Amino acid sequence: MRILLKLSGEALAGDKKTGFDEETVRKVALQVKKLVDQGIEVGVVTGGGNFWRGRTSENIDRTKADQIGMLATVMNCIYVSEIFRSVGMMTNVLTPFECGSFTKLFSKDRANKYFSKNMVVFFAGGTGHPYFSTDTGVILRAIEMEADVVLLAKSIDGVYSDDPKKNPNAIKYDEISIDDVIAKNLQVVDLAASILARDNKVPMWVFDLGEENSIVNALSGEFHGTKVTVS
Repeated sequence: MRILLKLSGEALAGDKKTGFDEETVRKVALQVKKLVDQGIEVGVVTGGGNFWRGRTSENIDRTKADQIGMLATVMNCIYVSEIFRSVGMMTNVLTPFECGSFTKLFSKDRANKYFSKNMVVFFAGGTGHPYFSTDTGVILRAIEMEADVVLLAKSIDGVYSDDPKKNPNAIKYDEISIDDVIAKNLQVVDLAASILARDNKVPMWVFDLGEENSIVNALSGEFHGTKVTVS
């Protein structure tokens, strides 16, 4: 089995909201190690929101703002991969653009070679192009790497009919189709990523990273989030 795990930048920061919370990342690493030890192949994509969001400054050209965001995800992946290594896993970081000796240049063959060596593969830098979010990046990599499912680890425990922070009557879905996600504009991922997932039949499981053992639970029959299905 091959999974692609998307970690939001905000989730990596924990209660700090910005930067890194090492204890939070270490808990993630220990969970992922359990999966790797079971023979599950794990790819990881991180957001960059703990450092930079595309709208952080309205005075910067959109292309440059997005490039800063891509670099934020590179920093995140390098950091998280090192925490993964500290608990006994082998890792490699791939980017769609050259970063000197910091990362390796992405190719499907290179990623598959790393997977075959039992490594956790980090896909940093998004798609490498502006105007595409890390949501689009994770779905694109899932398609290219033929992942069985995308796990979306967020700071919310699933998909709701409305923002539960603003609407206490918002309904949580245990399961919902990608067609309904798009029709209802639920923004599990952005619209471009949703359409890409629908057209290429990529299922997504959304859950709260803060839940105890949430990543392991997702694959052990104790899933408490929302499964976004594809037909």
